[in-house]
Amino acid sequence: MRPIVCAFASVILFFAGMSAYAQTLELWPGLAPGSERWTQSERTVTDTPIGTVVFNVVRPTITAYLPDESDASGTGVIIAPGGAFVALAMDLEGRDVATWLQKRGIAAFVLKYRIMEKRGEGIPASMDMDDVSRYGIADGIRAIEVVRQHAARFGVSPDRIGFIGFSAGAMVASGTALNRDVEARPNFVAMIYGAPFGKMPRIPRQLPPLFLAWAQDDDTALDPILRFHKALDAAGHRPEIHVFSAGGHGFGMKKQGTSSDYWIDAFYYWLEAQRLTMPKTH
Repeated sequence: MRPIVCAFASVILFFAGMSAYAQTLELWPGLAPGSERWTQSERTVTDTPIGTVVFNVVRPTITAYLPDESDASGTGVIIAPGGAFVALAMDLEGRDVATWLQKRGIAAFVLKYRIMEKRGEGIPASMDMDDVSRYGIADGIRAIEVVRQHAARFGVSPDRIGFIGFSAGAMVASGTALNRDVEARPNFVAMIYGAPFGKMPRIPRQLPPLFLAWAQDDDTALDPILRFHKALDAAGHRPEIHVFSAGGHGFGMKKQGTSSDYWIDAFYYWLEAQRLTMPKTH
């Protein structure tokens, strides 16, 4: 697996190898726009039941997991973990997804997007999801731009860049799919047990291919998911839908002995049906 060697003319990227085959790149030159006055310090906890969790993100990054050139499909997927915009589940909904895709020839980019300062336990009852999500959505759109601009260096095709998000990360994913700038949207989008959690946004007539997956016993996000699905249906869209009988919320890459354990296989087969798991033929 090959290292990334690149330098941007307009953006200074700082590499911090997380492993021999993964490199981390900062998304913005200097401070990210809109949060220049944030003073919180990022904090990482590694010994949680769901693996590594990150809090207080101020400087957003992507971490690239690239397949061997001989196996590369030319498809790339940006991954947005969840965590209610106060945390990020970097393993269960990030790195574990990335390495699974990487082994199958898909370049994966784990997005560490800006989230609110963690103050106390739980999620603040007064949190405005539309307000707090705008930073992560901006970072998601920026991640697409960065990967596309330097697609050749990542070994991906600029017209095969997708986005997958989990829970709050799925709201970030929805923001990239609904971006008013059509050219800046990803080429396909997956939303796993998540959707817009605030006001229902306007659903445009044209959207990239969508993949939605959730469990029927999700006691956290079921209502927003069903509302979003209904809005898509009313707008004439027919996304790929996988509804599992059990799995709860936040199943990610956990193995629980439920059919939701195989959501990522369904996602891969969906990509395969769109000829995104094999290199382009010209």
